[in-house]
Amino acid sequence: MEQKANQLDLETFSCSICLDLLVDPVAIPCGHSYCMSCIKSHWDEEEERRLYRCPQCRETFLQKPALVKNTMLAELVEQLKKTGLQAAPADHCYAGPEDVSCDVCSGRKLKAIKSCLVCLASYCEKHLQPHYESAPLQKHKLVEPSKNLQENICSRHDEVMKMFCRTDQKCICYLCSVDEHGGHDTVSAAAERTERQRELEVRRETIQQEIQDREKDVELLQQEVEAINHSADQTVEDSEEIFTQLIRLIQKRSSDVKQQIRSQQETEVRRVLELQEKLEQEITELKRKDAELKQLSHTEDHNQFLHNYQSVSALGESPHSSRVNIRPLRYFEDVTAAVEELRDVLQDTLRDSSLNKPQPEALLPEPEPTSKTDFLRYSCDITLDPNTAHQQLLLSEGGLKATLMKQPQSCPKHPDRFTSCCQVLSREGLMGRCYWEVEWTGSGGFIAVVQKNISRTGGGSVFGRNDKSWALDCYQSQYKLFHKNSSTSISGPGSSRIGVYLDHRAGLLSFYSVSETRTLLHRVQTAFTQPLHAGLWIYWPGDSAEFCKPR
Repeated sequence: MEQKANQLDLETFSCSICLDLLVDPVAIPCGHSYCMSCIKSHWDEEEERRLYRCPQCRETFLQKPALVKNTMLAELVEQLKKTGLQAAPADHCYAGPEDVSCDVCSGRKLKAIKSCLVCLASYCEKHLQPHYESAPLQKHKLVEPSKNLQENICSRHDEVMKMFCRTDQKCICYLCSVDEHGGHDTVSAAAERTERQRELEVRRETIQQEIQDREKDVELLQQEVEAINHSADQTVEDSEEIFTQLIRLIQKRSSDVKQQIRSQQETEVRRVLELQEKLEQEITELKRKDAELKQLSHTEDHNQFLHNYQSVSALGESPHSSRVNIRPLRYFEDVTAAVEELRDVLQDTLRDSSLNKPQPEALLPEPEPTSKTDFLRYSCDITLDPNTAHQQLLLSEGGLKATLMKQPQSCPKHPDRFTSCCQVLSREGLMGRCYWEVEWTGSGGFIAVVQKNISRTGGGSVFGRNDKSWALDCYQSQYKLFHKNSSTSISGPGSSRIGVYLDHRAGLLSFYSVSETRTLLHRVQTAFTQPLHAGLWIYWPGDSAEFCKPR
């Protein structure tokens, strides 16, 4: 209880500016008391305005009140000091360089917790209390602390700028509205804020939609990256296995060739050795006969020579033996030539292979779909973006169908809306491989594939009349393809349903006439550098086009 009483005494005899015990206390006409130096310093800061306000109740005095020391209050404060009681330090945080400081505090200022748009001042928790307790001050507008309150004061009239001049697009005070801005289109700042707030919300919706579109594009690109990585990993694994098999095949063939060479070598060597042995035997026999003939030739007895000559005359004949023809052994050289030829063929094959060419398409070949299963595999859901639809186009609730009306529809302004032709784009960005079908009701129109950054006004916004769009004209089952403002006539079976196949990475775009079967009408081969969107252009009132499930 005693502690509460002491706290009450401290609050009662403390200066609300310096938050310390009163020093040379003075009471101003509204009844609030301050240190003489504190209130003087506070009013010195307001000297230029010629208005003097009470820091607590904000009562304004046209003339600076005379300050006289309150002797009785000063004695009470001195008695409190003798008891040893001092004002307790404030629990509030002091203002730092980045903070908004209290405009009432003197000395080291406390951090402001609110700013008043009427008083054009910022207050700490203690000095803000009058705005909660005083009925007139409770009507003031309190906002988060702001350092820019003085920007709300008119430099010419020193009044709060509560008006807005739409003619000059600037904030003004009420005196400006009847002075130099007289006759201008002026409204209250609050009314202009409401209008701008609505515009801001529309812009935010646009930006948020663009964020969603780009996030979808990013998601598609991420899916593309995942598909590329998966395909590349699988291809590396498969190619390693194939090359391993190829290496094994070459090694086996090398072993077979080596075995054949060694086998043939053994056969040829055996043949030569056998012939050599036979020849050596014949040489021995011939040498023996030569020795007998030599001995006969040295016989001196003529009769004996003639008698023996008849018996050995046959010795002079050479044994019958096939001549040895040393033929060049080109069998092994032929094998070497065959292996070299195989090497050259393999080198040429690898050198000319598309694997060595910097074309990602060759690494990941994907044929254009031909069967119903193939088309359904790439089927994608497409909805129309109402923010791009021309004012005369009426979109179905699900965004699948567009109908051309005679009169413009009620729709908000949007920077993505087409204004020259009755065109509309899909919400979805198209990447990778996609297939969709459009069913016409009426005479027909254009089915297009379009870059999102195509112009929305003027001739540059017309599908097929620029380099950002490819458009198939399907008027009464007669076809023409438009691109870069040139057309190509196309022959094909008439149908109210058209199929479109897109391979973004391969730069392939194909249009089909769809009935019981799909007939290719035209194929475009190019290079797409941006995400694409499906587009429709209807040019006869009452006609419609609808994205439908592929047959």
